[in-house]
Amino acid sequence: MAVKVLIVDDSAVVRQVLTEQLSGIAGIEVMGAARDPLFARKLMEKQWPDVIVLDIEMPRMDGLTFLRQLMAERPTPVIICSTLTEQGAEITMQAMSAGAVDIIAKPKIGLRQFLEDSKTLLGDAIKAAGHARMDHVSAGSRARPVMAPTQKLPADAVLAERAAPIAGMTERVVAIGTSTGGTQALEYVLTRLPRTAPGLVIVQHMPGQFTAAFAARLDQLCQIEVREARNGDRVIPGLALIAPGTDHLLLRRSGAQYRVEVKGGPLVSRHRPSVDVLFRSTAQAAGPNAVGIIMTGMGDDGARGLLEMHQAGALTIAQDEQTCVVYGMPKEAVKLGGVDAVVGLPRIPELVTQAPTRLAYKRLHGASMPG
Repeated sequence: MAVKVLIVDDSAVVRQVLTEQLSGIAGIEVMGAARDPLFARKLMEKQWPDVIVLDIEMPRMDGLTFLRQLMAERPTPVIICSTLTEQGAEITMQAMSAGAVDIIAKPKIGLRQFLEDSKTLLGDAIKAAGHARMDHVSAGSRARPVMAPTQKLPADAVLAERAAPIAGMTERVVAIGTSTGGTQALEYVLTRLPRTAPGLVIVQHMPGQFTAAFAARLDQLCQIEVREARNGDRVIPGLALIAPGTDHLLLRRSGAQYRVEVKGGPLVSRHRPSVDVLFRSTAQAAGPNAVGIIMTGMGDDGARGLLEMHQAGALTIAQDEQTCVVYGMPKEAVKLGGVDAVVGLPRIPELVTQAPTRLAYKRLHGASMPG
């Protein structure tokens, strides 16, 4: 059955181009386009959409107000169309907190060409949103740039040669990767961590213009410090480093310390930052001293990297289907056999805080290990 989409945007160009592009994608039906939420309401009285593509700044009623009304009345998957501006980043964070499941970062210049070039991934985003579990809207949302299709490169395209064997290091580090549904899932986890929590390195698929605002918002809410990662930052207890939306994030060893490398390069698994890159570098740098956690998200980015962490002796965890907004990335990781434990979102903060070794986890929870 086709995913019914309602476009709400005051730009006639956006409404026209999105309608043309999406109408040509199998499995998607554009049920209408409205220039503001009040017109949208009239269309929704006749037929309720499966997914809404929503602008933020509109006349008569802004998109954020409309989004909050929807989530209170009848939670519906909403993809925010947001212009890449610093001022818009804060509003976008509020939209994500209110329950948006995805963000399309649209440029001010070359909008028509951008939307035409991004047809495939726009369609993928809408189809993923159409399958989102809105009963878990309070547990997650995501933002990422929509880019033209590209070759699906592996993490080897970014990683350097394998690091030397680990010796004499015991400090624990937690690597987290997430995508669709991840922003609020991360908020749920990080706000429940004590200041003594192990150092965290995190990839959340999100446009670069939004990651600093996302980290700053979490920093205000959390006991731990949260910030956008800078090249050379040390990974220490009580600190969470979030990958910039424009670059890959890698974990490196520097003597007896862990530091991060913020690095450009090609898209890996169609993403930059890529969870695969973070996880594989963590496998090389930390091995059994790490915990890898893959959470809600569309696609398979991170599945191979988590398998490599598993093979290096790390404890590897996947969020379960029941608490994922989109059970894509965790599902692929489980299928590859790289997951030690499948757990619900409420258990993840405890596991991050404890950061047990694989052996310690098996001794306590052996029965919950996936087969």
